Amino acid sequence: MKIYNTLNKKVEEFIPNVEGKVKMYTCGPTVYHYAHIGNLRTYIFEDVLEKGLSYLGYEVNRVMNITDVGHMTSDSDTGEDKMEKGAIREGKTVYEIADFYEKAFFKDTEKLNIKTPETVERASEHIDKYIEIIEKLLKDGYAYISDGNVYFDISKAKDYYKLSGKTAEDLMIGVRDTVEEDKAKRNPGDFGLWFTVSKFANQDMKWNSPWGIGYPGWHIECSGISAEYLGEYLDIHCGGVDNIFPHHTNEIAQSEAYFGHKWCNYWVHGEHLNDKEGKMSKSKGEFLTVSLLEEKGYNPLSYRLLCLNSHYRNQLSFTWESLDGAQKAYVKLKNKIKLLDRTPDLHESKLDKYIEQFRGAIENDLNTSNMITLVYDVIKDDDLSDFTKLYLINEFDKVLSLDLIELESSIDDETDKQIQKKIEERNNAKKNKDFSTADKIRDELLEKGIKLIDTRDGTKYELI
Repeated sequence: MKIYNTLNKKVEEFIPNVEGKVKMYTCGPTVYHYAHIGNLRTYIFEDVLEKGLSYLGYEVNRVMNITDVGHMTSDSDTGEDKMEKGAIREGKTVYEIADFYEKAFFKDTEKLNIKTPETVERASEHIDKYIEIIEKLLKDGYAYISDGNVYFDISKAKDYYKLSGKTAEDLMIGVRDTVEEDKAKRNPGDFGLWFTVSKFANQDMKWNSPWGIGYPGWHIECSGISAEYLGEYLDIHCGGVDNIFPHHTNEIAQSEAYFGHKWCNYWVHGEHLNDKEGKMSKSKGEFLTVSLLEEKGYNPLSYRLLCLNSHYRNQLSFTWESLDGAQKAYVKLKNKIKLLDRTPDLHESKLDKYIEQFRGAIENDLNTSNMITLVYDVIKDDDLSDFTKLYLINEFDKVLSLDLIELESSIDDETDKQIQKKIEERNNAKKNKDFSTADKIRDELLEKGIKLIDTRDGTKYELI
């Protein structure tokens, strides 16, 4: 498999540390609000990567954190804790906020057929591990104590800016919000490992530590959880491109200082989902969620299809028109598959060819649009029996996870009644010589994958 490695800025052959086994870490949500569909695009790509690796025969051990403490509203370690901000907004405790939005996150991922990783751990449950790491960083001279807080000294890190490809000057304002100078830091770019009551006196989540009562910094959480469950050598670390700096940059610095060697070989990042105003963000006020899509009548898997039709490293522009197109394409595709004959009749002559092409799409830096194209190629191949087509589509859907094959193979009674009502409306329009309305009804049904056929015995329909 070849994958783009942000660390080296090129597509590289993937070689795990242990043959046939992949240790994979993905940054999880900060559970202070609902996930918006831009966040979820990242989890879709990570899901396809994990399933793609499994399809190729790798044994994947994937770990993900839940950030329920320590993430500032600014990535420069300033402002409120996001969890505290959520608690204030809703008049609840931090623990109630974390529990509610963690459950909401997994409800959303379930609707998008995103597999829950084998190991999911809350950041707040691993304080002892963070303290252990921080103590060693202090002992080895990578960290220092100032004004009661513990900071990592980035001047001690080797190739600190390698992942981002930037310089210290480039990143003076290299975070998502305005950087406020912290006088306690030796260098402006140093980052917090542990914050005490000297800085955030009203913090709800806080623990005893050798440096005072306080709580961990955001970045140490992922390093600690990864170290605890995946050991000191990591194959793949994923996230959105906005995690590259400072979060993943800081993870590398502290982890490699702690272990004393290179930590992770492959860094894989997904690009932004943009709306008409730019990168989708919760800070804009109203933001798009899976629930909102459902309220507007969209199947969440139509959004998954929209994402899969674009490469994970390309920015994707979201419009309602593009989602309409994805929904229509999804309905048509499902309807075509429903019409395939399920009588067992497997033609093995072309199986290897198509499966090899599908594997090739996975191996080619996770080319999901080519995977989708192969589904259509299989459906159109007249040399394949319907049962063979179903077999191949089922194979592909192990990675695509679009629920392409369902048990039912016909329109349900309620849908049939709705179609018949539309046919009657069209017939009445034709009788009244209102051909514009008649054509409009025909076209509306056609867009939904329903083709009308006028016969001597009346108007019938078929799925296309």
